[in-house]
Amino acid sequence: MNLLLARGVAGSFLLISLIHLYWAAGGKRGSEAVIPQVPGPRPGQRRPAFQPPALATLLVAVGLLLVAMLVCLRVGLYLPSVSHPSLQWVISAIALLMFARAIGDSELVGFFKEVHGSTFARLDTLFYSPLCVVLGAGLLVLAWA
Repeated sequence: MNLLLARGVAGSFLLISLIHLYWAAGGKRGSEAVIPQVPGPRPGQRRPAFQPPALATLLVAVGLLLVAMLVCLRVGLYLPSVSHPSLQWVISAIALLMFARAIGDSELVGFFKEVHGSTFARLDTLFYSPLCVVLGAGLLVLAWA
């Protein structure tokens, strides 16, 4: 069972990492739906809250790939199994970060965001935040099983 869960969690982090690599390399497809939007200068108009630089996007991709590798190390999926307690705590800390992302910053992201009505806000409520909860729970199970 843990191996199946590990494949799902590691595969999800790998897929999200590859998408970030695509964006870091200059790809634009889908990028407007993953950046929070704030009200623009005119009523009803929206603009991106920030423009992430390619280097920052690349660093996020590498971080996501490292999380996938840590999961694989923990359960021995494609890599030798490591059962050191520090790996449990690192994976647990990442799980807490995922839960924090799901809760949000109280303004732009998470279940308790204040800015609504944009494509990002809808997708965040329906997909991104629930995915963070599921991945965080999966990480905790894998860390302590």
